[in-house]
Amino acid sequence: MNAIQPSTPQLQPIQKRRAVTRPKRHLRQRSHQVMVLETTVKITVNFAISAAAISALVQLLPYHWSQQEKLREIRTEVKLMEGRVNSLQAEFSRNFDPRQTKSIMEQQGYRFAPNQLPVVIVPQDSKEVEASDSSP
Repeated sequence: MNAIQPSTPQLQPIQKRRAVTRPKRHLRQRSHQVMVLETTVKITVNFAISAAAISALVQLLPYHWSQQEKLREIRTEVKLMEGRVNSLQAEFSRNFDPRQTKSIMEQQGYRFAPNQLPVVIVPQDSKEVEASDSSP
């Protein structure tokens, strides 16, 4: 057991060829190429989407402007109608006010109180027309 045993020669590590690293380099190049291709496709798709959005906006803007113009016109008409409605409401409430019945009858029926005289304003042009009609 204690006998001398022959020494085992130390094995020298076998050097690996560098050919193994080449596939890694090719894999890296391939992954870079794939990333470049993927990025290019993404950019192209984004440009296409942007172009579609811009063309849609260009087509929709004139319609939007015409709708805004119509809305402005309608708002103007609404303001005019509000003024008319307010005046008609005031006239309506005046017509049904019992305190103003006498003045309303005088305005609409041409009836006056006995102590009042009606005043009729005649334009000057009508006098000239009447004079020219009666002279021949």
